[in-house]
Amino acid sequence: MSELIADRAPGSEQTSRAKRLRASTQAVHEQLDTSITLARILDSVEGYRRFVGMQFLFHRDIDALYRDERLQSVISGLEQRRRLPLIERDLADLRLARPSQTGRPVFGADASADVATALGWLYVAEGSNLGASLLRKEVAKIGLSDTYGARHLAPTAEGPAAHWRSFTDGLNAAPLNEEEEVRVVTGAQAAFAHVQALTDACIL
Repeated sequence: MSELIADRAPGSEQTSRAKRLRASTQAVHEQLDTSITLARILDSVEGYRRFVGMQFLFHRDIDALYRDERLQSVISGLEQRRRLPLIERDLADLRLARPSQTGRPVFGADASADVATALGWLYVAEGSNLGASLLRKEVAKIGLSDTYGARHLAPTAEGPAAHWRSFTDGLNAAPLNEEEEVRVVTGAQAAFAHVQALTDACIL
């Protein structure tokens, strides 16, 4: 979904949590990237429409995390990072109905998510913003833009790299014990697997 940027934690000789997550998810990340590349979703508006449908389902599953006050205390400006509203506008631009939904979201608004697991899922969602800049250039060739059909790919005012860095600053600083460190990794791996399943169902 993107080439993730990860540095060492500020003031520490230890590998940062973001960098450990990158290493731990490399295989599933590469598998997902390959699947999306081979699907050639950017060659046509029809292919891109399938991609937006997949994005809707994924962000519908995680939208509640951006509103979780415990996670907001870890990641600065978390709620402002929500992309579901922009994806819904893209669906409207493309005259697409919301994809059919089976079951409840992975993270429901009425349930309390495990913070460590949720951070792993957010790592995957936020990391995809880096790759969005490449997708944005490609979809411009098929007539889509930041104001029509590809709103959710538009960069923030601070730029993709700074936006990612502000996320990883919070991620790396979160105080987690050994068991929680494991759950962050399993959460990220589960998120990649979930996006792969959605890709298989919606795009391939």
